[in-house]
Amino acid sequence: MTTTSNFNTWIARSQPNSQAKMRLFCLPYAGGGAMTYRRWADSLSPSVEVCAVELPGRGMRLREKPFTRLDALVEAIAIAIRPDLDKPLALFGHSMGAIVSFELARLLRRQYGIDPVYLFVSGRRAPQIPHPKPPTYNLPEPAFLAELRRLNGTPAAVLENTELLQLVLPTVRSDFEALETYRYQPEPPLDCAIAAFGGLSDAETNIQELEAWTEQTTAAFSLYMLPGDHFFLDSAQAQIVQCLTQHLQLV
Repeated sequence: MTTTSNFNTWIARSQPNSQAKMRLFCLPYAGGGAMTYRRWADSLSPSVEVCAVELPGRGMRLREKPFTRLDALVEAIAIAIRPDLDKPLALFGHSMGAIVSFELARLLRRQYGIDPVYLFVSGRRAPQIPHPKPPTYNLPEPAFLAELRRLNGTPAAVLENTELLQLVLPTVRSDFEALETYRYQPEPPLDCAIAAFGGLSDAETNIQELEAWTEQTTAAFSLYMLPGDHFFLDSAQAQIVQCLTQHLQLV
């Protein structure tokens, strides 16, 4: 993926498009990076520029220290994307990215008076629902690795490669810490529509927890249940992008 011409390391664009009418900012899951969204621009309308957010500690930013607190991460993202808020924007996030996208939408409203035209949240319960399990980010390495295997989102090639694992593990732990120490603070619902996506075999998030996102908007709410486990983002990518296309062309 290529970065912006002003070398903004926070944003990767596989197909830079200065003529686009809207920007779609995509936020990754814990341990994930901008490469997750590298093919999305191939299927979305040319009027939508896909801006994948690259967080510190991964990809070309592998040597940068990752964030361990979600509020600080969201503030940093808002500063980084500020020059790109001259056009309407939509937000998409999967798992940790869903909460980051939600809090980013609220921060943009508070600080800049800017609302996204759409918020797409995937694989994550509504923010007002407390975390149902004890933290895992501080588990001993064997137990933490077992949790990663259970979630089925880390490639086996990484889990079985000791050197590579030690390279990426600090970032994954930091992401888990940012997410598991997050505490929701009530604010008025967003004025933008929200569409939520869930995996039919996802043991982490059930349909009731996804439906609860409707409490976070005064506008329309849609829910899509797709085949796959917690990482249906990969297996059902075509269906997700198709839904995004349908919603964004109506904006």
